[in-house]
Amino acid sequence: MKISLKGSLETGYDGVAIALFQAIDDRAKTPTTGLDAKILAAVAVVSGSPKELFSTELILLDKNSSATRLLVLGAGEAEEYDLQTARRLAGAAARLFRKKGAKKIAILLPVNLLQPEDVAQAMAEGIMLSLPDSGIYRTGDKDKANELAEVSLIFTGDLASLQGRVAQGQIIGEGINLARGLSNEPGNVMHPARLAEEARKVAEANGLEFDALDKARLEAGGFKAILAVGQGSINEPRMIVLKYNGAGEGQPYLGLVGKGITFDSGGISIKPAEGMDNLKYDMSGGAWVIGAMQILAQLKPKINVLGIVAAAENLPGAQAYRPGDVIGSLEGKTIEVDNTDAEGRIVLADGLTYARQLGATRLVDLATLTGAARVALGGNIAAAVFGSNWAWTTLFLETAEAAGERAWQLPLFPEYSQLIKSKIADIVNSVGGGGGASTGAAFIREFSGGLPWIHLDIAPVSRTDEKPYIAKGSSGYILRTLVDFVLVNAEP
Repeated sequence: MKISLKGSLETGYDGVAIALFQAIDDRAKTPTTGLDAKILAAVAVVSGSPKELFSTELILLDKNSSATRLLVLGAGEAEEYDLQTARRLAGAAARLFRKKGAKKIAILLPVNLLQPEDVAQAMAEGIMLSLPDSGIYRTGDKDKANELAEVSLIFTGDLASLQGRVAQGQIIGEGINLARGLSNEPGNVMHPARLAEEARKVAEANGLEFDALDKARLEAGGFKAILAVGQGSINEPRMIVLKYNGAGEGQPYLGLVGKGITFDSGGISIKPAEGMDNLKYDMSGGAWVIGAMQILAQLKPKINVLGIVAAAENLPGAQAYRPGDVIGSLEGKTIEVDNTDAEGRIVLADGLTYARQLGATRLVDLATLTGAARVALGGNIAAAVFGSNWAWTTLFLETAEAAGERAWQLPLFPEYSQLIKSKIADIVNSVGGGGGASTGAAFIREFSGGLPWIHLDIAPVSRTDEKPYIAKGSSGYILRTLVDFVLVNAEP
């Protein structure tokens, strides 16, 4: 699909979308330069004012107009308008017109309240994120002819200066959609070996180095933690590695480590049946890492980045690890297994250790780790953030705010590390008494080697319900922040 910048409308559009603020006095803040008289007249007679954000009114236009339909979108309050709103309005317009079978559309949003180049990138991202459909295995209504072919963004001024940001928005949107697509796949399709194969394709298409350690190499290398989690399944685990060398050989790596549990039944500590189907999303952290690596390979920042996905399937087979077992790890620490459903932190133990062995000097891990994070922060609202380095963690939180994604730091006091001490081994993987998100983070920190480290518990935000601007399913949330965070850590 093509996203282009135009100073005015051409002809032959299937639809034009314009966003209006709730207050009538603020309507002038949406540019109208470049609209033909028919569209201007239709905008003028829109009944009342948009009542709320994303409210819609669809109007058929005269055949002599530049477009067949006009979509009026509610932009909410002018004082609350930000890049996230612009991103979602563009996505809502593209998504609605796509459902109507439109091929060529144009979108006008309020621009002057924000930096135009930022708005242009946000619109491109929103359009890309609106495109995927969660019904990937429906057989009766898949029709490529219904996909959008071109979206024009109507801006005034120097369009050439905005083009690079539109291209960047498309790259980021495509990478996020890649991650969402991997997560949306059912567990019988997206097992660890298949996830490794998809990562290999990304590497080959984008010039990344690739490796995937299979069971034999994991056994030879001493990856005892991930092997224990995966031993109950016929689908053997993989430790997937992607390398991007933007700063050159000999320079340290920033390590991104993702939890890649392609399906999580809970193992012997089996989960309730209700909602278990959603545990195909338990590999979202790993999918986010693969998506981030594709984006970075295309944006080409001057930084070395190591992407590692600890992929396994957690099932209660005859060979499955048990509550009460004591297992080893690549780090050498021993782990008492109190609950086989606290498996994500166990595979991340080997993933973080391996990242350090490969040269990572700073670490970020991503995982749908705990229901406790969802309880603390609510679903679909904010990602939980933990960190060992105040300045670096603060930089991440500031980056998230600038990216329009909500992230909130939760505590990681020394007392949480005391709680995970085991009487039979070095540490225990699960404890009662509350604070589950913090004790999970404390467990993972044991394998960070004292390096600057950030843990993102994305369990609250990895999935989304149907929204005007995005399909139900995997959300890709906080991945844009992660990419921006890598960029701000790159050489100027």
